[in-house]
Amino acid sequence: MELNLIKNICLGCITILIILYPLEITALSHDWIAVHSSQYGEQFWDKSSVQKNQDGSFRVFSKFTPRGITEISQDILYTMDIDCSENTFRDVAVGVKEFNEFQNTDSQWEGPNGDKLILGVINQVCDFATKHDNT
Repeated sequence: MELNLIKNICLGCITILIILYPLEITALSHDWIAVHSSQYGEQFWDKSSVQKNQDGSFRVFSKFTPRGITEISQDILYTMDIDCSENTFRDVAVGVKEFNEFQNTDSQWEGPNGDKLILGVINQVCDFATKHDNT
């Protein structure tokens, strides 16, 4: 009888720990900065992911959240390189469930072509990188 009581107390404690303790722990916490929204959705970039590449451009995680998310339309995750001196970008990888699911090995530098979402990411990342670049 005493053994059953101890077993029930232990199971209760484990259950409480499972409920209260977050099950998913991510190695990197994202610090999303909103850029703009359009009729199609919203664009964000991750302040904690900005890194300087050897060529002087900056790599950043970005995501596009379509308006009215359904099972078909989900967040699109991008790994972007941004060349602040040329005001250009390239998508080096894309994903839906996680970053870098699909590598884009032949991505070319391109301008934002009037896309206010991409232009917003370029401008904000370049401003941030300029203020925080210690090299």
